[in-house]
Amino acid sequence: MTTHRVLTTLGCALITVLTTAWSAAPPAQPAPPAATVVRTHHGPVRGVHRDGYRTFAGIPYAAPPIGSLRWAPPSPAATWSGTRDANRPASACPQPAGEVPAGSTDEDCLHLNVTTPDGAGPAHPRPVVVWLHGGGFTTGAGSSYDAHRMAVRGDVVIVTVNYRLGALGFLAHSGLPGSGTFGLADQQAALRWVRAEIGAFGGDAHNVTLAGESAGGYSVCAQLTSPAAAGLFDRAIIESGPCTGRPERPFAPSSVPLPAARAAGADFAARVGCGSARDVLTCLRHVAVSRLLAAQSADQQPATGTPLLPDDPAAAITDGRFHHVPVLIGHTHDEGNGWAAGIIQAGHPVTPQTWPDVVAAFFPAPGQAKAIVREYPVHRTDGGPVFGAVIGDADFACPTARTGGLLAAQVPVWRYEFADEHAPLLTPGTPPFPLGAPHASELPYLFDLGGRPRELTAAQHRLADTMIDYWTRFARGADPNGPSSPHWPRRTVLSLAPDHIVATRTTRSRHHCGFWNGLG
Repeated sequence: MTTHRVLTTLGCALITVLTTAWSAAPPAQPAPPAATVVRTHHGPVRGVHRDGYRTFAGIPYAAPPIGSLRWAPPSPAATWSGTRDANRPASACPQPAGEVPAGSTDEDCLHLNVTTPDGAGPAHPRPVVVWLHGGGFTTGAGSSYDAHRMAVRGDVVIVTVNYRLGALGFLAHSGLPGSGTFGLADQQAALRWVRAEIGAFGGDAHNVTLAGESAGGYSVCAQLTSPAAAGLFDRAIIESGPCTGRPERPFAPSSVPLPAARAAGADFAARVGCGSARDVLTCLRHVAVSRLLAAQSADQQPATGTPLLPDDPAAAITDGRFHHVPVLIGHTHDEGNGWAAGIIQAGHPVTPQTWPDVVAAFFPAPGQAKAIVREYPVHRTDGGPVFGAVIGDADFACPTARTGGLLAAQVPVWRYEFADEHAPLLTPGTPPFPLGAPHASELPYLFDLGGRPRELTAAQHRLADTMIDYWTRFARGADPNGPSSPHWPRRTVLSLAPDHIVATRTTRSRHHCGFWNGLG
């Protein structure tokens, strides 16, 4: 196995390590809370009333993608008689163990969850935030994100969504309608459900913000450029999912051209024993989910050159071909540190001696590795942070800066950098070097991951409240500013740290973006 393949596999595997922090806490056993019933067009659902908000979990927004509907565009959900219990999440979409502790093999997974604050109702609708989870397009679940703090403090309705993942969500094969984009089609089906149904839960169907982080952030990029998503949302929030990333990089989410996706699909079919079948798709639809999961690659990407995603989002945004809605976009200060730490802990130290080979594994084009080693020299004890800086700058910070600049030429854009250098760790154990603000470290400031609140200092709690205020004011009126928060100028990046929220113009230089733009 090549060095690049080894490190890429380790990097992708680290996504599973990172998501262990999402694992749901053991359910408490209080007295049953008061229930509430909401009527949808498919039938009534009974949720749960809690302290200041209501939750409705496991609501189907599309038919189960099983049997002949495996690898088919989402179909409408069936209606039901009687009142459907919506007091607990439904199954996560099929995935290996990780964020979902035991994994999942249940394809009946196209469900969503609604959190709505007290006071919201058809007569007093609130702004809606639809959240798309991350996880490298192979792991994750909407139910991992307890959104009650954002819903109550921000007075907004939050919808978290499951969508098909891995090979079940992004398989491409000739003759298969929807090739490479089934997971993205699921997201659009959920958005159509929101437009049609969210009013009954107290949400404003005409004020919908689509938001996501990592693969969820890149999904927002894809929906910004998908013709089929026109009119489905009114604002966008992109966290650590740069729209102008590069498909050859192993860490940041991106997309691949349809021919490459089909070639990968053919290899996948062969691995599960269907490559030489007379009817490959019929054969694939009879393969057990566990076998599909074992055969799929550790990283997964949507396919471009398809009806849903005709163009690479990077190219479409560069050309100005995207839905013109306001955007809030940003990244963390130390995006790459988690991956660098995981690779080092797996037995691949970064030293002055190994550094040139590590760089060459990820940047094999002639001359690039030497230029990067000169720009980012490794000394005796700083190999991990330097490796993390290269990953973070090349794959997140600088592509995000480029995306923000391109979008800002045509729509209002608000840019941030999450910079709490003492953010709570999302992984167990002690890392080989301080991680600072790595990938996904902003999430506990917005959500209780797995229903388990993070331990934050008083200053971090204040930062969390301010971030929720910014995010939800943007969802309400396309401007995050308000009288209780430091001013957020549109022409600069807002650095978010405890008791130190400041606008800065030095983000591009600190992340060597001039170098990366010149490198190509």
